[in-house]
Amino acid sequence: MSAEVNAVVCLSGGLDSCVTLYEALAREGAVAALHFTYGQRTSAREREAFDAICDHAGVRERLVVEQPALGAIGGSALTDTSLEVPTTDPGDAIPITYVPFRNGQILSVACAWAEALGATAVYVGAVEEDSSGYPDCRQEFFEAFARAVDAGTRPDTRIRIETPVLHRDKAGIVRRGTELDAPLHLTWSCYTEDDVACGTCESCRLRLRGFERAGVVDPIPYRDR
Repeated sequence: MSAEVNAVVCLSGGLDSCVTLYEALAREGAVAALHFTYGQRTSAREREAFDAICDHAGVRERLVVEQPALGAIGGSALTDTSLEVPTTDPGDAIPITYVPFRNGQILSVACAWAEALGATAVYVGAVEEDSSGYPDCRQEFFEAFARAVDAGTRPDTRIRIETPVLHRDKAGIVRRGTELDAPLHLTWSCYTEDDVACGTCESCRLRLRGFERAGVVDPIPYRDR
């Protein structure tokens, strides 16, 4: 592993994580990219997006982690095909697309890798302000996780948890990605489809609304559009 890596970026292949990667590149220089696959419906398409974004950005240090336990645990429409992915607003309830404590597991691996690399930051593209309301996408969660990292690593290890898009709305994320020249055309956000995005799942709807409000044309294909 390269000693020049300054940060580990959690990169799902979606819009938010892509913009986060480019934010990290602008701030940190050399970065490594971590991808998590856990039996989600669009795992193959997300992996394709991850590789394409890394290739475009010139990120060579990559780690793909398979965590089948999340799929075996279930409880989410993203991993259990017997559950229907909703196409309506869940209101104040936690959506059934929430994968229980997924970000906790992703961050655990990311911080372990960062410590092994000697990196001083982990970047994650979580969004709190304009999102599905997942509990592991809140600022208080990341602050608590950072304290756990400090307590559970070597005394000389210092790893910051960076969440550069946490308090941006989707339009702001699209605009920032455009400013950074991030390859938004390579990203994939749909919860259900691998070839043409459905346009109706919550992730697609949030994405489409963000591009519309930003005044930017979404470059990926959608069904019936």
